[in-house]
Amino acid sequence: MELRHLRYFIAVAEHESIRLAAQRIHVTQPAISRQIQDLETELGFLLFERQRNRLVLTPAGRSYLEEARLALARLDAAAKSGRRLAKGLIGQLRIGFVENAGWDGLVPDAFARFQEIAPDVDLELRPQNSPHQIDDILSGDLDGGFIYEIGALPAELVAIPLIEQGVVLAAPRSWGIRNGSAAALRDLADQPFILFPRAVYPAYHDLMIEACRRIDVTLNVVQEENTETAILALVCSGVGAAIVNAANLSRPVARATFSRLTDLSIRLPLAFVHRAGNDDPLLARFLSALDR
Repeated sequence: MELRHLRYFIAVAEHESIRLAAQRIHVTQPAISRQIQDLETELGFLLFERQRNRLVLTPAGRSYLEEARLALARLDAAAKSGRRLAKGLIGQLRIGFVENAGWDGLVPDAFARFQEIAPDVDLELRPQNSPHQIDDILSGDLDGGFIYEIGALPAELVAIPLIEQGVVLAAPRSWGIRNGSAAALRDLADQPFILFPRAVYPAYHDLMIEACRRIDVTLNVVQEENTETAILALVCSGVGAAIVNAANLSRPVARATFSRLTDLSIRLPLAFVHRAGNDDPLLARFLSALDR
């Protein structure tokens, strides 16, 4: 059985005439008659009976007509859904992002643009640190992610450079350092500091320690926390200072001050990363929104 059998059958049933059905669907009458006969042979029962000058559905034919219409409607819906999916109009896209990159600027702008151009796409956003995103992209659990590209990436990944951030000093307000001022890390080296544990992001941890070593500073680390949110909470609590991503300037916290460091500079290049060869149309649409 082919789709044309169903379409011819429905046309004849609706017009109660092979001649009228042939005019509607632009197929010769003999061709339609042959297809109806083939369908009845395959089904094993009559679909029509002739009454005067029209064809009337048999009881079995009326029942089959309902199912045939439903089947064609489902197939048409499936085709429309497939076309929308192929064009990147529907489906699910899973994107990771480093939390501090989502406060302001390029990353939230890209999310907003994508939701405007693809409102029917289920956009799942996951705040994760860079190493976790890389692992999830490689495993297929994420379609892409905004990471800080520190060190070499696995060969399976493609990175699109975006912007470059730096670092600033976050200090408890009780220390009396004026917000927005400049400070030298050498002058604060003996103060308590909060740092990422190396296990969370070895490349970033080593980069920071090496940058401090180059200016002959050894941080007095009193506590380690896995996220900058937790680190800044401890800064606000007066536990110590921290060297944090300058992106945090977009969300000033009540009990901390941010200062530019005059003697320490660390490059934090933000990039969008995805697997090489990923031809998902949803990802292509997201990259288009990001490019804009």
